[in-house]
Amino acid sequence: MRQLAERTVAGSARRVTVNLAESPLSWLRSRGLVDARQYEAGERLRGDYETAAIAPAVTMRWAPRVGGSRGSAALDPTHAQIAAKRRFDAAIGAVGPGLSDVLWRVVCAGEGLPAAEKALGWPVRCGRVVLTLALDRLAGHYGLR
Repeated sequence: MRQLAERTVAGSARRVTVNLAESPLSWLRSRGLVDARQYEAGERLRGDYETAAIAPAVTMRWAPRVGGSRGSAALDPTHAQIAAKRRFDAAIGAVGPGLSDVLWRVVCAGEGLPAAEKALGWPVRCGRVVLTLALDRLAGHYGLR
């Protein structure tokens, strides 16, 4: 079943339609396996990951047109990427090395929990526990209640 939602692209007025069921984090949220606080923390991290454009590029990147109508306080795309990369690095650092692996795989890379567990060499069904601990630590870093 497709669950469609409109989202605003970070740093622009453009809106896109996304299928919420495609994200492993959304899948976990829709089944009550992560709470709203954990979900919000994960979405913030994923937003910074996407804005920072950390993922490897498969195709050519076309530079977006930047208009001057947003005011002088707005960040240009390069500065926005740098700021997002700093936020991402700080968040991953706050989560810690033992928890950040599964957090990155599920939230940023979009791997399902079974695939992440297998890639990390973990026993079946332990990934969700570790992921929820990582999301709790991430939510604490962001100051979410």
